Amino acid sequence: MIAISEALDHLFALAPSLSTEELSLLQASGRVLAKDAVSTRDQPPFAASAMDGYAIAAAEARPGARFAVIGESAAGHRFDGAVSSGQAVRIFTGAPVPVGADRVIIQEDVVRQNDMIQLRDNLDSGMHIRPAAGDFKAGSRLKAPRRLRPEDIALLASMNVAKVTVARQPNVALISTGDELVMPGETPGPDQIIASNTLGLHALLRNLGAAPRLLPIASDTRTSLAQTLDLAADADLIVTIGGASVGDHDLVAEVTAERGMERAFYKVAMRPGKPLMAGRLGAAMMLGLPGNPVSAMVCGHVFLAPVIRAMTGLPAQAAPRAAAPLAIDIAANGPREHYMRARLAPDGIAPFAAQDSALLHVLSQANALLVRPPRDRARKAGEMMEYISLGS
Repeated sequence: MIAISEALDHLFALAPSLSTEELSLLQASGRVLAKDAVSTRDQPPFAASAMDGYAIAAAEARPGARFAVIGESAAGHRFDGAVSSGQAVRIFTGAPVPVGADRVIIQEDVVRQNDMIQLRDNLDSGMHIRPAAGDFKAGSRLKAPRRLRPEDIALLASMNVAKVTVARQPNVALISTGDELVMPGETPGPDQIIASNTLGLHALLRNLGAAPRLLPIASDTRTSLAQTLDLAADADLIVTIGGASVGDHDLVAEVTAERGMERAFYKVAMRPGKPLMAGRLGAAMMLGLPGNPVSAMVCGHVFLAPVIRAMTGLPAQAAPRAAAPLAIDIAANGPREHYMRARLAPDGIAPFAAQDSALLHVLSQANALLVRPPRDRARKAGEMMEYISLGS
């Protein structure tokens, strides 16, 4: 067995680099920016009012001062003249500040009669002007690589960037193996169960920005598994679930070896998920996950997610961890790194009592994986422990 860190090093070495494509902003959310995006304009392109009010010369702003209103500046419709001494321009939020004005008096601080205004006694001290290029300048860059969030899409649009260069989505083939499996919605036989792992991993991969596809379940025959693997020939990454152990019906290692798989490792010192296999099969990277439902999903978060991120050009690094105080006492850990299903709450993090790798209802209730190092000592409530977030 190898350590988690060593397994990840092997996986990052196996992960292929993907080509890029150009997408419109409407298609780019969630994708990984592969090339810096460069602004073609300043934002704002002019000094703009931050409030509704009156634009005047700042040197003349004093309680009781009077000004003649000579025009109006609105968003999209600037005042083309200049402001001289004793003059003001009615101005609205986002409108260009006219020449000669360098302060906006908010309308609440003004008394207006016809085309004259008088400043009230309780003037605030704000200038209420957003400077030209105060947000960003022409030539400013949104740096790659980064996964594009909705907030980034808004920024790119403001930069007048209509298209971006992103990494191609990884083509991931998901293969469940085993005579005992049927798809959701089918009627299982007396000795069969529902294939859950591929559905959960498919959802995880979609959330990571990959393009996963479910292949037919491979039964426990060499012919069936070989035929299903043929359907994955164009994949960047082949993920098998189950059949990677050493039982009489576990055929993945044998069949893939016969097809020329270059194995990088087999078995990782972790709970759950020890029977993990990885290598290269033709042009594709291959990852063989354990068949137990929780084991497969935990390995998805610990190994598959970092691999997908690396394939799309993001840094090759382990799943991010945070730390929280324990909410309860926990016993000492065994010889393997343990990823315990846990619940993170305001009072701390607590692993569930039941940690069997077949219990999906426990994983569904968990929002974190509490990480226990090998042979970690018993811990008391209040001690800080690392965890991997599973979201809310």
